[in-house]
This record gives sequence, structure tokens and C-alpha cells, in this order.
Amino acid sequence: MSPLRHAPLRSIRLAGALLLPLLAVACAAPPSRPAGSAPAAALAPLARADAVWLERVSFGLDTPTVAAYRSLGRERYLEAQLHPAAETAPSAVASQIQALVAAQADPLQALQAVQQRRHALEALPAGPDKEQARKELNDEGGRAAYQSVRLQLLRAVYSEDQLREQMLWFWLNHFSVYQYKGDLRWLIGDYQERAIRAHALGHFRELVLATLEHPAMLQYLDNSQNALNHLNENYARELMELHTLGVNGGYSQQDVQNLARILSGAGISIGPAPHLKPEWQKLYVRRGAFEFNPARHDFGTKVLLGQRISGQGFAEIEQAVTLLVRQPACAHFIARELATYFVGDTPSAHLVDAMADSFQRSDGDIAVTLRTLFLSPEFTAAHGTKFKDPMRYVVSAVRVAYDGRILSNTHPLLDWLNALGEAPFNRLTPDGYPLTGASWQSPGQMSRRFEIARAIGTGNVHLFDPEDGGTNPGSGFPQLSNRLYFEAIEPFLAANTRAALQRANSPQEWNTFLLASPEMNYE
Repeated sequence: MSPLRHAPLRSIRLAGALLLPLLAVACAAPPSRPAGSAPAAALAPLARADAVWLERVSFGLDTPTVAAYRSLGRERYLEAQLHPAAETAPSAVASQIQALVAAQADPLQALQAVQQRRHALEALPAGPDKEQARKELNDEGGRAAYQSVRLQLLRAVYSEDQLREQMLWFWLNHFSVYQYKGDLRWLIGDYQERAIRAHALGHFRELVLATLEHPAMLQYLDNSQNALNHLNENYARELMELHTLGVNGGYSQQDVQNLARILSGAGISIGPAPHLKPEWQKLYVRRGAFEFNPARHDFGTKVLLGQRISGQGFAEIEQAVTLLVRQPACAHFIARELATYFVGDTPSAHLVDAMADSFQRSDGDIAVTLRTLFLSPEFTAAHGTKFKDPMRYVVSAVRVAYDGRILSNTHPLLDWLNALGEAPFNRLTPDGYPLTGASWQSPGQMSRRFEIARAIGTGNVHLFDPEDGGTNPGSGFPQLSNRLYFEAIEPFLAANTRAALQRANSPQEWNTFLLASPEMNYE
């Protein structure tokens, strides 16, 4: 938690003439309590190093997170986060999460239902009825996608297993898919839940294989079209460049071509199994909507990264993935991505090397790699230097502002993420959103963040309105001058932020200045 550096301050001051007075105050310095408020009962504040460490490991501070950290201490808290048991969240939220998880459609059933709807739609004569049916199908896809996003946001704000939810966001970005391609809006819920979240703290090989087999990835990167004599290299290229080895991972165009040959026949099927020659029947693989069809596979011998891979069918894919994830280039690529996300835009070579060594020695154990990161001197020493991306800013602001109060409507959070350019499943290209803070420090970004801070701080939001579009006029504005504030935020505010808060003319303005402050934008 440290003041904004000069470049971000210049960006803020350029945000717009109407916002200049407020922005200058909000980003000038740390706050004290609003007029008329009394400090919470005296308690020993967290040490600054503990507050920053905890803020980074979580999606932001709230009372239950601080209490758990105080009770367990750093290492035991970290172990609980690295190895979460059953999902834990406040009961009122847990029931919503359970309902949303249960509502996530199985990909096979979802794709079959969409296909049936499309056949019925196409059978209609041209006219208003056909257009209405098309609109209803499109709206249904939109609702399915939103429920997936709502589930992710509720967990990010309320789950006690904060690290797992952060890693869900990180891996969804790393293995990014775009909801508006094909039928992905009906698939991203299951992709999020069973391909990514189930393996978010497990072994990297299993995570890669889970994404490889999921219809969302197969459709997004076109491997469902990859077949013998009709090779499609899209997924093979991104599997190496974006998912495992990185841009400078030591592979060639010939490796891309040979990996595409290895991946041929891995696709999607929602109908009955094909009629195959007897020698191919034992090589056929079907898991839900995923299909490996040997009749579409190139059984010729391939050489990948210098290793000969003979024609075996789906076993070739497993062999290739194992080869990729055990490369030193993969260990360094994943280590660098994690360190950039959690520590800073230019993590030290020493930290990346240490994490890569843990990754390789543990055969790609994500939890082991993260333990090395979170207990490293570099992680502990990096105070207030990491600029939050939009997801971390929005979720941390809501967590600290409402501190466990149950939101009934997550549409505003999604609207804010859209405005800031980082909405879930909305990245058109497969490279995912940028991990570096510098990518999010434009004047427009800072201006929008101030507007979000003002909306939350004044209570001018619809977070407590029903999801069906009704209103709740009694929601009020948050009371940020509370025990959490005095325990984990107020002691570490810079002098300029304190001066800014003292100049606030109302509790709502005080809230706005705090939520827009450098301390809320950096961690």
C-alpha cells in the first residue's frame, strides 16, 4: 500500500476537467475517519507486510480473511489456501453458489438442445415468428453465460478459499476462450467449473488435458475441424505458444505442424458413435461431448521437440502434453506468468528460477510452485508496487466496502468490468488479458475507476436490487470507517491520502476518496 507513482498521477490528472478536483484529492493521500465517526474498539493493527501479503494472496481484504490470517498465522493460512477442502462461503451465498453450480449444463446435453432448437428455428418460414425464435435462443445463450459469470463473481467476493478463486481467474485468462464464438455461451459454465476450477491448484498436466478435451476449447481454437488431410494448426500453435512453452519456447513451425497432426481427430460429437473398422474401435474415445475419432486421425510417425512419436491414437496426445509440460521452457513460462500476476510487471530472474525449479521438481504441482512464490523474499518485499488489474480492483473494492454484506445483484460488477475492459470470457483473442499493471494505467481507465469508487461510496449502485430488474431503495451507502479499516487499512495510508480524506465534505465523499486512493489501486 503506497502512493501512486508519478506516471499514474499524471494519468489521473488528465482524466477530465470535471473530475480534476476530486481526483486530485482522492489520489493525493491516505484518509482518516469521516467527520463524526468514532474509531472501532482498540486493537493491534496488522503489520504492513502482513496486510500487503494477505491482500495479494486474496482478492482483497475483508473481516473474515483478516480474522483467519490472525488465527492461523501466515504459513498455516497459506497451507489452508493451497489445499482447500469443501467449498466455504456465508450460508446465504453458499446456497446461491450451489444452485448455480447445479444449473451448469453438461456440454453434451447443452449442445444437443441448442442443435434441436436451431433445427426447429430453421424449419420456420421467414417472418416475425422466426426472428422471435432466433432472439429467444440468443437470449438463452446470454443468460447461460451470465450465470457462469455470476458464479465466478460471487465466489471471488465471498469464498473463504480466496486463492482458489484467484487461480480460477488466472487460469481462465491463461486458457482463455471467447464466449461469442459458436456455441461457447452454453459451454463456458462447465469449462469454468470442471476443466479449470477442478484443477486450479493441482498438477499442470491434468489442467492442460482438461482444457484440451473440453468442447469450449476445441470449438474456440478450431481443433474440432482438425482431421487427417484437413489439418488445422490453430490449437496446436496456441497450445505451445500461449498455454505451455511461451513465444520463445524453442519450438519450430514444423513442431506446430506435427502437433496438429498429433491432435487430429480430437473434436466434438453430440450424436451416436461412428461406425469404425474393427482395428479402430478400441482406439475410439468418447467422454461426454468430447470425441477422439481414429478415422479422422493422422497415424503417421511425428517428431515433436526432437522426440519421435509413433501412431497410437489418443495416447499420442497424452504423450505430447506430457512432453510439453515437462520442458524447462514450460516451467519458466508458467513461473514468469504467475510471478507477473502476483508480484509485479518485471519479476526477478531469481524468483522465476526458484519457482520454475519447484514446478519441475514437483512434476508441475501448481500448489508447490505457488508456495515457493508466496514464501519468497521477493513476494514479501514487494509492498504496494503491483497495480491492480480491473478484476482485482472491482472485487477488492466491493469486498472492503460491503465486508460480507450479501449482494443480490452482480450485474453492476459485470458492467464495471466491461467498462474497464476486463469482463470474463470477453477477450476476443486467445492471448488473454494483459497481466502487467502498465496495461491498465491509461487516463480513461483511471477516470472510470473513480466513477466506480463514487458509485460504491455513495451507494448509487444496484448491488442490492433483485436480479429480475426490481429496485431496493433502502440499500444505503457503505460504512467504510469500521473495524476492518482501522485494523488493516488506516495504519498504512500515506500522508497525502489522509489529508485528502480529511477534506471530504460527507461520509459518501470520504468513501469515494478512499476507494479511489492509491492504496486501493496498488497492492
